This record gives sequence, structure tokens and C-alpha cells, in this order.
Amino acid sequence: MNMKKATAIGLSVLAAVGMMSTAAAADTINLWSFTDEIPGMVEKYLEAHPDFGYDVETTIVATTDGAYQPALDQAILDGGDSAPDIYAAEGAFVLKYTQGDMADYAAPYADLGIDIDAKLEEAGIAQYSVDIGTRGDGAVVGLGYQATGGCFIYRRSIAQAAFGTDDPEQIAEIIGSGSGNWDKFFEAAETLKEAGYGIVSGDGDVWHAVENSSDQGWIVDGKLVIDPKREAFLDISKTLKDNGYHNDTQDWQDAWFADMKGVGEKEIFGFFGPAWLINYTLAPNCGGEAVGEGTYGDWAVCAPPVGFFWGGTWVLANNKNVDTDKAAAVAELIEWITLDCTEDGLQYKWANGTLNGEGGTKDCVASATVLGMSDGALDFLGGQNAFEYFVPANEYANGKNLTQYDETINMYWRDAVRSYTSGDCEREEAIENFKTNVADNLDVIVE
Repeated sequence: MNMKKATAIGLSVLAAVGMMSTAAAADTINLWSFTDEIPGMVEKYLEAHPDFGYDVETTIVATTDGAYQPALDQAILDGGDSAPDIYAAEGAFVLKYTQGDMADYAAPYADLGIDIDAKLEEAGIAQYSVDIGTRGDGAVVGLGYQATGGCFIYRRSIAQAAFGTDDPEQIAEIIGSGSGNWDKFFEAAETLKEAGYGIVSGDGDVWHAVENSSDQGWIVDGKLVIDPKREAFLDISKTLKDNGYHNDTQDWQDAWFADMKGVGEKEIFGFFGPAWLINYTLAPNCGGEAVGEGTYGDWAVCAPPVGFFWGGTWVLANNKNVDTDKAAAVAELIEWITLDCTEDGLQYKWANGTLNGEGGTKDCVASATVLGMSDGALDFLGGQNAFEYFVPANEYANGKNLTQYDETINMYWRDAVRSYTSGDCEREEAIENFKTNVADNLDVIVE
């Protein structure tokens, strides 16, 4: 079975959409994504199921410069045979497609023939992921395959030097695991400072935990809301900076990566994040590929002070396929990716690193059933079974505080906070500047 790919990035997006409109056929499933991750999964499925009966045409549009969403929206709105049959949405903008402006175009999984309630229970899918993928009418229209509940990921050697132990249960207690506040975390930061270390690399390492542990999202009934927990990030960030508890880096910048290999201004104790941060960010930037090289093997995970998640990808289907012959094939692919909890399902292969053969990356998946069947021991974590900590982290995560504008509003908020902590403006001025940015650029009521 062929896996034909039409790749579009940046200015070539419209050309790709045009190509799809002429290439599509009744026996073709159109798959849209912003990376090659899901297309790669589907390719493996087709190789293992040569009798699937459909070709899959793939369009990949990078999220760079905001290119993916406009191209996807236009392709969905154009309709017809060339419209996406299956499409991906990431955590930063998924609400637009599951609960926001484009939600009506998503097919309920149940309408595709998936026994969604039974499958969710059987697989033990993380509830936050279900909540995010559930439309206002109660229909599940999107699910993920990763679970992105967050833990605290820390350096064992620094734990030993500062606290006399690297035991995850004891470190969790030291940083205030489950407390719902940052008091003990800052006590630990002071101890680390006295020993010559920073507790995190930059305030962005704390932001995702703050953002996704809030009680309300940015928008409630069409109005901008600054949840008290998110407003407190102003004070958290300033405390980190004023006391020298971090290296004042920005996430995804060179200095942030340098702290992962321990070569920054001062060595950094840890990072808040999900399993993907370990596999795809910390490990590639730790300065080694085996225990004893760089910081490889000097890491562990423990429960964080607050429950949160960060990122993820949800898989949706176009409602144009409901009541058509194609619905069963679309459902077959989606169910294999998001709900199959057998050893033949995507999630078991993903969790155990066997999708592309033995020895691949082990990742945390959405199904608690699969994680319970899987081996999460990682050499990078000194042999620790990461799944023992990420399963409860997924249970603590809250999926009810997102909006479709989060990607943009978060950027405005982070900029306002940095302006305040750097001394460019006062606290209230930073808040007012943030509100002005939202009012001027988004269709949101700001009071």
C-alpha cells in the first residue's frame, strides 16, 4: 500500500492544497498534520495491513509562522473529496477544533462507528485528554495518543549535593509535591542557591505548571479572565529572578539547552515537563548518549507541587465522512492510534519503543492500561521506571482551562511578565499592557 506525501511549508501551503484537490479520490484518505509523526504511524499501519483498502494522501504543513491552521481551515471549508478526512491539532490550538470555531466540522467518534464509552473505559484514557477532545454537546471528537501530564525532572547529582538524597519520594516532599502551592519549592530553591545551584533554568520552566493548574482559562463567556494562579506567575517569576534562583533563560533558546547539559552560568537542578520533554528535548541536549556522558543518566522524575500537562496532539475526523463507506476506514485508523490498548495497537508500540523496531524511544501514552502493560525504565533516568510517575501525573492534569486563543494570549502574557521582572514596567502596568494587546488583536471582551 502506498503512502503518498505532499509536503507543504510556509508559502507553498496553497500549492499543496491545490495538489490535493486534483489527487484525491474516493478510495483515498486525506491526512493532514503539522509534523511527520502521525503520517509515520499510519505508514506503519498500512505496512502491517496491506488489505486496508485505501491509499493515504498526506499533507504536512509546519506550524512555523502560523501556517498550519489557515491552510487546514481552508481545506476543511472547501469540502469535497480533497478535504482532510483525518487531521491533527496540537495542545496550543486544539480547542479551536474540538470546542471552538471549527468544532462543528469534527465528526464524533461514535458517529464513525467507534464504541467510544466502552473503549475509553477499557483503555483508561487520561481524563484531561478526553475533556479537551469533548465538544460542547458532549461528543468526543478528538483524542490523543501521548499523555503529557507533567512531573519534575531533576539532576540526581545535584539532589545528592544539596539535599543528601536523590530518592524521588524524598525529593517530591522537599519541593512540595501535591501541596498546590510553591512555598516548599522556593525553600528548596534557597537551599540550592546556598549550594551554588539554580532550581530551574528560567521562568518558562515553571509557567506550564502554573498555566495548566489554573482554575479558569483565559476566556470565560467571551471575556478575558486572569485567573489568580496565572496572575501569581508575575510574583513567581520575579521571585526566581530577584533571588537568583535560575539562569534567567528563555525556553527553546540556546542558553536553555545549555542548562540541560550542565554548562550554563550555574548548574540547574531541574525542569518541569511531560515525558516528551525527556525524550525529545532533554536527552538530545544533555551532551551525551550513554550513562557517564554529559548529564545522561543523571536524571530522575518525581511528583510536582501542582498537577499540570504540557502539549500533546489530538486526532480528529471530518464530519463529511459520517454515513459514508469511508467512515469505517477512518475509524479504523483513528481507533488504532488513540484507543487500541492491545499489544498490536500504536500506543503499546509507542510506549515500549517498538514502532520502528526494537530499541526505540519509550514514550508516555494516553492509555493507562497500556502503560500498566509496559516497561518505562529509561537509562537516561538511571533505570527509573518513568511510567510509575507519569500515570498519576496524567490523572492530576486539568483539561478544562484551555481556550482556542491560548497560543496567542500566552505569548502576550509571557512578554508582559518578562517586561515586569526585567524592570521595564511596574506590575499593574504589565497587566494593563497585556490587556491592551489582547483587546487590540483578538475578538475578546477586555474589561
